[in-house]
Amino acid sequence: MLLLSRRANCQVGGFALACIAWLLCSISIGLPQWRVWYFNETVFSEPTTAFIGMWRVCSYHQNIKPSNARGCHEYTYHDNFIPLNIRIVQHLLLGSNILGLFGTVATILAVRNMYTGKVQKNTTYNPFFVSAILSIIASTFVLLAVLCNYFSVIHKATIRFPPSFRIPLYPSYQRIGIANVVASLAALMFLGSSIIFLSYSSVMDKQVYPEV
Repeated sequence: MLLLSRRANCQVGGFALACIAWLLCSISIGLPQWRVWYFNETVFSEPTTAFIGMWRVCSYHQNIKPSNARGCHEYTYHDNFIPLNIRIVQHLLLGSNILGLFGTVATILAVRNMYTGKVQKNTTYNPFFVSAILSIIASTFVLLAVLCNYFSVIHKATIRFPPSFRIPLYPSYQRIGIANVVASLAALMFLGSSIIFLSYSSVMDKQVYPEV
């Protein structure tokens, strides 16, 4: 019983890690800093910097008043100007967010069963197996989204925004934004939580077959 209690505390730690991962994944979806574009100051009306996100783009002007320096435009995967690489990342992030939510619910149910003693009816069964699988898939989706965005920056992929956005097609320079770091942390935490969940079964096996 003491071993079960310790393992329960460990799985609660895995649950906290999965919750943080899901939160970071949700934050990265809303951040516009997936790609950062820099432009030469050739025309007064053109922006000097643009943050390209998965659902919106924000442009900045350094030569006008601070209150009007930033302008954001939202878009969805239904817009025709969105390239394939962004559509792929959009679906991957949405899928990972949904899977992370389902995994959180599954973990809550598993922890509840542990503390109520229902797990003891079958000690060879890992109640966190579903949570672990969902976390692994969510981690894979987020990692693929990060890699897809990374290769888009490396290959200098362009986006033909509508003229109303007033964003040039080709930036002078572009780099990866902070949203990639947030998403990468989410992927690592999803993976870490899945490892904790899967480790439960091996310890329960030791409890079933004690040394004589």
